[in-house]
Amino acid sequence: MFTALCISTFDHSIRDYHQHNDIHRLIENPYEKNTVEHLLYAKNWIDTVQWHLEDVIRDPNIDPVNALEMKRWIDRSNQERTDLVEYIDSYFLDKYKAVIPVPDASINTESPAWAIDRLSILGLKIWHMREEATRPDATEAHRETCQKKLDILLEQQRDLSTAIEALLEDISRGRKYMKVYKQMKMYNDPSLNPVLYGQKPR
Repeated sequence: MFTALCISTFDHSIRDYHQHNDIHRLIENPYEKNTVEHLLYAKNWIDTVQWHLEDVIRDPNIDPVNALEMKRWIDRSNQERTDLVEYIDSYFLDKYKAVIPVPDASINTESPAWAIDRLSILGLKIWHMREEATRPDATEAHRETCQKKLDILLEQQRDLSTAIEALLEDISRGRKYMKVYKQMKMYNDPSLNPVLYGQKPR
């Protein structure tokens, strides 16, 4: 199943990151370029770094200058994340390009890659909730609460995986079709963000 490959690759990325747990460490993608595993690993690495950036920026004692630099880092990271999702969707568009949709085929509310994006974030939630559920210096009550949350996250991962597999099956059979819209983010574009092109926001 494709989702099993996703989960395995995401776990690989998360484990590799936590060997050093350093937001400044550059990615060392172990998968061959031009493979979907390479894209999945890169996608999750971005998510993992951003997860920890979001932790750091919430430090109430953070230096405001550092906070601004980190906010801009997060903005760049969001753009890179969006780009990777579109690359993964391109993989599916190519994979299913020969499929002819049936006359009553329908479109899904989201593309396969955006659903896989949620699966990547779920992998991070599971990793960190498992850490909390087994944290030696936490209270028993804390660990029990986190274990219950972990159980729900694992159930959510199973349900989302089932839904993604059903979507991919429907696309492969022509029952659903893909239509991918490029993300039209405006705040990073100097020609679209009024603050960047010199006008006051309306």
